[in-house]
Amino acid sequence: MGRHDLVVGDAISLIEKPILVGERVLLRPVEAADAPGLATLDPETLKLTGSHRTHSLEILERWYATRAGHDDRLDLAIVDQGSGEWVGEVVLLDLDEHNRSCWFRILLAGPRFFGRGFGTEATRLILAYAFETVGLHRIELEVYDFNPRARRVYEKVGFVHEGTKRQALHWDGEWIDAHLMALLAPDWATHQGHPTPPPAPTMSSTPGGQGS
Repeated sequence: MGRHDLVVGDAISLIEKPILVGERVLLRPVEAADAPGLATLDPETLKLTGSHRTHSLEILERWYATRAGHDDRLDLAIVDQGSGEWVGEVVLLDLDEHNRSCWFRILLAGPRFFGRGFGTEATRLILAYAFETVGLHRIELEVYDFNPRARRVYEKVGFVHEGTKRQALHWDGEWIDAHLMALLAPDWATHQGHPTPPPAPTMSSTPGGQGS
């Protein structure tokens, strides 16, 4: 498929579930067999998602098994090319087809996968697909103030800080800020996920937030 092959008229779709191959990772459609990795996340990793809820293995298996039929989201598993191990997931969701925008999130399954380039490459792979094949114009995300590692990755691939939602999350008795970041198709076309120089960090701990 070429650029904008998934565009029909003024609308776009995420119904196609591709396999995307990089040097370190392979992205493939999620499947029920991936659920145990999500069910056994440690508390610190769950904290980074900002979700207080946990789900049973059965519920997670059903969730993963039904992702293929959705045209408004794309859920891909991140797999280590070297070992074949499930590393996490990367997701495009809440598609606004007429404005050609969606939300982005990524999850790595614990600290042993941090700092190895998995998240950066997985993010670049799915962004390339989103902008160059699907034809999206804008991709946005939220990142919590206690996750500076993720913020650095997002800045590294070209996301720009657009604002702060003050005290958006209540966690362990503290109010945490959430930062809105976005990447536009014209910017992606310029740097392909390698801005030179990368955008200077623009976020720091603010009143009500939790510093790194």
